[in-house]
Amino acid sequence: MTAGNRNVAVVGVALSDCGRLDDATPYTLHAQAARRALADAGLDRARIDGFASAGTGVLAPVEIAEYLGLRPTWVDSTSIGGSTWEVMAAHAADAIAAGHANAVLLVYGSTARADIRAGRRTGDLSFGARGPLQYEVPYGHTLIAKYAMAARRHMIEHGTTIEELAEVAVQAREYAALNPEAMFRDPITVDDVLSGPMIADPFTRLHCCIRSDGGAAVLLAAEEYARDCRTEPVWILGTGEYVSHSTMSEWEDFTVSPAAVSGRLAFGRAGVRPAEIDLAQIYDAFTYMTLVTLEDLGFCKKGEGGAFVRSRELPVNTDGGGLSAQHPGMRGLFLLVEAVRQLRGECGTRQVRARDGDLPRLAVASGTGGWFCSSGTVVLGR
Repeated sequence: MTAGNRNVAVVGVALSDCGRLDDATPYTLHAQAARRALADAGLDRARIDGFASAGTGVLAPVEIAEYLGLRPTWVDSTSIGGSTWEVMAAHAADAIAAGHANAVLLVYGSTARADIRAGRRTGDLSFGARGPLQYEVPYGHTLIAKYAMAARRHMIEHGTTIEELAEVAVQAREYAALNPEAMFRDPITVDDVLSGPMIADPFTRLHCCIRSDGGAAVLLAAEEYARDCRTEPVWILGTGEYVSHSTMSEWEDFTVSPAAVSGRLAFGRAGVRPAEIDLAQIYDAFTYMTLVTLEDLGFCKKGEGGAFVRSRELPVNTDGGGLSAQHPGMRGLFLLVEAVRQLRGECGTRQVRARDGDLPRLAVASGTGGWFCSSGTVVLGR
């Protein structure tokens, strides 16, 4: 094989401890997830020559690589919110295919919940008030309010109901109940979702993601490395990335997410159709994100997301998602971990099956950043 045409596989995935971790630090969670991913792959740390991380500051990949004892010759610090990790996976796959790296470790760790509990940060996440955002911040336009406005627009234009949005949270909790690593596992109903305290109309509390601590790691490698790993490789078949807007005034259509572009690119490059996908892991900081992303990835027509969710035709967020399993900030890396575990048949009672009863063959992970500001989509295959 020559540089530029190497196939790329995910050979190791892992989570750190997750949930309520008052005594952990982001660094210890990075290290725990990284060690577990390397053990999962059976690959020696000395073979890692690429590293990607974000979320701990401007020198994130440098600081974390030093903490892990790595000296990479390829590095990425892309930081575009929740979609960061799908975009980083795309960059890493391109680098490996081109021969610029052989094995790239993506790792994330955050104590977002513990930081609020200890008063190290507030619950109201701010992206600052400089640049274009200065024109919206004075009006109290919070991140949750931006998603809520978009959801209301979809309801007005397409007749989406609050019950259909609530069904997203109910199904996420059903999967979480089968996941021993999920933070919230007790069953909920549509009525439970609708009767909760209002956060930002139309979202009540259960329409919104949980706050947790935790970390994750994903190891990508060239196919010749994959032969030496202990796990079955899961191949990167196609990727797409797209950035849309930072201010609501520049978002042309609140009912269309940037996944409409990143998904089209990823499916086109993978040479597969949405109808062939066996399961989807979708960023779900809010219920509306799941519904509109399913539409924009092409699983159903625009305006039919609510009915599609209710049909349960496609397994979505099979770990319980950010709504029930864990959400320690930028959750995109967790989507890749669950997609790989499902394709490898490692998910126990929540294991998804293909239509023929065999293990799933194709999965998609699609992350969203900001308030639908960015998107990264990865198509994975067994």
